[in-house]
Amino acid sequence: MAATDQPRRKGLLWRLPVIGTILRDIERDFNSVFYLIGGAVSLALSAAMIWGLHVLTLVALVEVFLMFCFMIAVTRG
Repeated sequence: MAATDQPRRKGLLWRLPVIGTILRDIERDFNSVFYLIGGAVSLALSAAMIWGLHVLTLVALVEVFLMFCFMIAVTRG
C-alpha cells in the first residue's frame, strides 16, 4: 500500500475537453448543473429567435433521443 492514495481512474467522458470540464465542475459543486441548464435554455431560445421554430423542433428531437437513452439506462439498472 502506498503512502498516498492513487486517484481513481475516470471514464472516457471525463477525458473529453468540454464535457470533462463540465463533469468535473458538477462533481465539485452540484449546483453548477443549474447554470448549465440555464445556459442551454438560453442558447436554445436565442437560436429560436435567430432561425425560427425549426430550432425548437430540432431541440425537441434531441430531447426525445436523450430521454429514450435515459429510460433504457434506468431499466438496465
